[in-house]
Amino acid sequence: MNRLSVRTRVTLAASVIVATVLTAASLVLILTLRDTLEGGVADEAARKVRANAAALKDDPPIVAAPPPGEDGSAEPTPERSGNGAGPGKEKVVLADGYATASTVVVTADGPVTVKARVSLAPVQNALGVLEQLLLVGVPALAVLMAVMTWQLMGRVLAPVESIRSTFADITAKNLHRRVPEPVTRDEVARLARTMNVTLGQLESAVERHKQFVADAAHELRNPVATLSARLELGMPQAPDLVTEALTDVARIKELTGDLLLLARLDGGEPLVGTDVDLAQVAAEAAARPAPVKIALELESDVVVSGSRSHLERMVANLVANAVRHASCQVTIRVTADGLDVIDDGPGIPAASRERVFQRFHRLDEARARDAGGSGLGLAIARDIATAHGGTLTAQDTPQGAHLSFRITAPDGPKGPTGRPARGRKGPV
Repeated sequence: MNRLSVRTRVTLAASVIVATVLTAASLVLILTLRDTLEGGVADEAARKVRANAAALKDDPPIVAAPPPGEDGSAEPTPERSGNGAGPGKEKVVLADGYATASTVVVTADGPVTVKARVSLAPVQNALGVLEQLLLVGVPALAVLMAVMTWQLMGRVLAPVESIRSTFADITAKNLHRRVPEPVTRDEVARLARTMNVTLGQLESAVERHKQFVADAAHELRNPVATLSARLELGMPQAPDLVTEALTDVARIKELTGDLLLLARLDGGEPLVGTDVDLAQVAAEAAARPAPVKIALELESDVVVSGSRSHLERMVANLVANAVRHASCQVTIRVTADGLDVIDDGPGIPAASRERVFQRFHRLDEARARDAGGSGLGLAIARDIATAHGGTLTAQDTPQGAHLSFRITAPDGPKGPTGRPARGRKGPV
């Protein structure tokens, strides 16, 4: 029941309530009408028996009486003993389709029982017609109420659906949009106004965040660059000390760049969409110097629509992560399904295959040889994959780590010509 829409639940509830009320009212009506009509017939039978009893007092007793006529009445029938009715009292019995009234009249020859009968057929016919009408009318009214409730709830909930669909389309890229506000002054209108106020506050917060990112990018990069230049000037005097300092400055610069990129991704910075050849990006990443061998297994014409700079950063982070942990070789594979980076290092424990994508998370035991990195590389790679409508996951592998980038869009990465790709394999 909870899985049904509000419109359906209200319609069902209204239909059940109306059907229950109408059924109860119909039963009360039938019972009341039956009692009233049968009471009227009983009164008619009693009236007739009183009239016959009065006539019997004025006329001599009738020894034999003909059978009841078609009108349902009977002539007085003399009886020497009563049948349950006392002198001057009427008794009415409803049985066998008749209302039979009887009384005892005391005459000169002794007590005489007088009876009169009135048929219940008109009552039964009237009740039958009423029952047929109710059997048709009650379901018809319930169906009519269900249709009217469905239509009414559709009109009432139409603004809610409009608000929902508009709100679902609002992202960090178009926070200037607002949900439609109904002209009414009901709860739906107040909900829409509250949501628009919240969207305005959220838009202001995002704008402040973007401005902070821009300011931080300017304020942090310049001092780091200046510090690096001054240290290089002191290289002749203390080469070992300056080299260590420059290494730390480079790490600070890298960390600053990573944090600023994450801030832009979190702020929903719009991506410049172009057609990017994944194989070319992978080849460029593999061409950088590395302490281990990098093997390429590339299919041609695997094109992804997105930001080239972001995709290059994602692939570079995956390759750098694999190079740091590989024993001898890293394999970069590009197919029509996406991109895979595999190393032959110690691998990622199953329990940590999601945690490695958390920011500043680094494995302490399985990858103790990792002396570089800020703990943001894989987090940035996953955010970039998500921004392009894809996924980045750690797959099962017999040895080492296997990181897989997949596009979840309906078309996915594909060759623009649709032709089977020609493999290009081999170490770089």
